[in-house]
Formats: sequence, C-alpha cells, structure tokens
Amino acid sequence: MHEHERTWITTPVTADILRGALDLEHTAHGVLPHRLPARARAQCADGQLAMAESQPSGVRLVFRTRATAVELDTLPTKRVYVGAPPRPDGVYDLLVDGRPAGRGTVAGGNMLRIDMSSGTFENRPGPAGTLRFTGLPERDKTVEIWLPHDETTELVALRTDAPVEPASVPRRGVWLHHGSSISHGSDAESPTTTWPARAAALGGVELINLGLGGGALLDPFTARAMRDTPADLISVKLGINLVNTDLMRLRAFTPAVHGFLDTIREGHPTAPLLVVSPLLCPLHEDTPGPSVLDPGSLATGVLRFRAAGDPAERAAGKLTLTVIRDELSRIVRQRAADDPNLHHLDGRDLYGEADFAELPLPDGLHPDAATHRRIGERFAAHAFTKGGPLAPPPA
Repeated sequence: MHEHERTWITTPVTADILRGALDLEHTAHGVLPHRLPARARAQCADGQLAMAESQPSGVRLVFRTRATAVELDTLPTKRVYVGAPPRPDGVYDLLVDGRPAGRGTVAGGNMLRIDMSSGTFENRPGPAGTLRFTGLPERDKTVEIWLPHDETTELVALRTDAPVEPASVPRRGVWLHHGSSISHGSDAESPTTTWPARAAALGGVELINLGLGGGALLDPFTARAMRDTPADLISVKLGINLVNTDLMRLRAFTPAVHGFLDTIREGHPTAPLLVVSPLLCPLHEDTPGPSVLDPGSLATGVLRFRAAGDPAERAAGKLTLTVIRDELSRIVRQRAADDPNLHHLDGRDLYGEADFAELPLPDGLHPDAATHRRIGERFAAHAFTKGGPLAPPPA
C-alpha cells in the first residue's frame, strides 16, 4: 500500500492502552505518563526525582489491532549535559505478540540543559516528532510500543491503518519493583533491555518499574505509592542512592527501612516481597558518599564518579554498601519471623566481584548494556522460577 492510499485512524492515548504508568497528566500537547502519582510528586521539590519519575521506564502502549502501520507523535525532552558529548536519542521498542519487531527514535523535542557543576537546569521548548513502524503482519495481534526508558515523553497522537482496541491483561502476576538508576535502566541499550524489563519477560510477569534514577531514598511518598498500586509480586532494591547522596546515617536508615516496608505491607499484607541489597560497587563498598563527578572526566567525554567520603567516618554512622548489606540482611531476618512472605537477596549474587572483573562499571556506578542483560537473567532465575521468592501463582 502506498502511503497516500493509507487511511489513518487516530486513537486517543488513554489509560486502557497504557501500562506501567501510575498517572497520566494532560498537557497542552497530549498526555504525559508519570511513574509516581500526583500526590507523591507534590510532596517532593527535588528536580532530579521529578525528571526521573517522568522518564517512562517500563511504560508501554499495548493494544490489539490488524494494522500494518503505526505512527506515534511524541514530544520528547532531550537532556544535554554541559561539557559532555551529546546523548543519543531515546529508543522505542516495538513488540508484536511479545516478540521484538522494530526499534526507532524521535528527533527534535524539548531540551533540558543540565550543568552538573552548578546543579542548574534550563528548559528550551522544541517541536514534536513522529515514530513510524510499517510492514506489520496483516492479522489480529498484540502490539506493544515501549517508550524510551530515560527520556521524558509526552504522547501527542496515535495513528494506525486499522482500528485499535485494548488488549486483555494476561493472567500473569503484576510485578512492582522499586530501585535506583540501575533499576531505572541507566546505560541499558533500550527500554526492553533494562534489567527489570528483561527479568519480567523471562519471568512472564507484568512489570511496573519504579526504578528512579537517584531517587531510591526510602521516601515515604514512594512507599505509599507502592502500597496503593495493585500488585501480586513486589521487590525493593535499596542502598546505593543513600550512599550517593550521603542522605542519612545508620541511626536513621534502620527505622526508615522498617517504615518503608511497614507502609508497603499496609496495602499488600501477604504478597511476596523481596528486599535486594546493592550490587557490587567498589567505589562505595567501604567508602561513604557522597558520590561526585570527576571533573577531569568531562574533558574526556567519559563521565566518571568518585567517592568523596572518608572511610573513617563509618565509625560515626556514615553508610557504605557493606554496612547497608549487613543491616538489610539483619532487618529481613528479624521481620521474616512474623512475615513468611518476606525475602532477601544479596545484590552481589546479581553482580559481584567476578562480574566486575569481566564487565566493569564504565563510570564507576552504572552497569553497561551487557551487564543489564546478565542481571536481568540472574534475577529471573532466582526470583521467578518455581520455588523462587517471586514465583507467580499457577495460571
């Protein structure tokens, strides 16, 4: 079919064809998916968290159609870091009946200029663009378009050359996961290859990803969002951001973890709940934070971080990854006496010393694309297989 012969049908982007978002904000251009609800967003004035939760990691359009062509108009927000090389455009992944069927990007859009040395942000407006997939099989099928995991994306218009209807949710468990930028997707290749997306696909579960770059800080509003979100299986990966930010000492950390888990349990009293401690990160194993950008790395174009804390400060209660792992293990053991559905996983079982020797962290903090795949495969094998802590109930 020639493009000029194609008859396009425009379908409003509504919650019944969008998965993985907890809120939809109506904007002047269309709708903006959020991964935290409005009430949570109103309780935090942190620009980093606002940026992270609006980046749609794990958010995807899902619908049934006989269409052979799909167009999606979006308004992305591109990040530009002062002094660093340009970032690539965010990637959209297309799945047809669960199988990879295409990949694309959208140029243009708004620009968020970030100066990491001064901590300042500047927004510059730009035009919307169009994502286009053609040549889809001419049969009834489930189409998924996974939005860029690290690029804020307003959805302007969805067009197809055949009618669209919501896809029924399969009888699989809904997995709600919270973590840091590593769970968010950091340097993964694409939205379906972040480690949580890979693990969800292998485990046959529906993902809601509350991995928030820089935002896994035991915030009460995040715990309440998890409490109020329907889910069958839950995991929380805690630790690295608390060291990155040097946010609290051990005295505050322990009751904050208990409070976070208590709040989740108010809404999910018996759901399998897995607490995951930090992956190996030599930068902060025994050296407290904060993590700071190595200014010399800007000139090389390869950002690297360093630990600005002093190991001697552990005596005063400063947190390191070793301290956090020990305390999380103790807390879970204590609580599991009354909560048989609470489980613990040492993050070094997902990425440890042998992995670091083979696949080091390029910037000192974040795994690369190959490491995301490995972590996802290991998590799925541990958590979702028969007998695992998050094994879904039989269909």
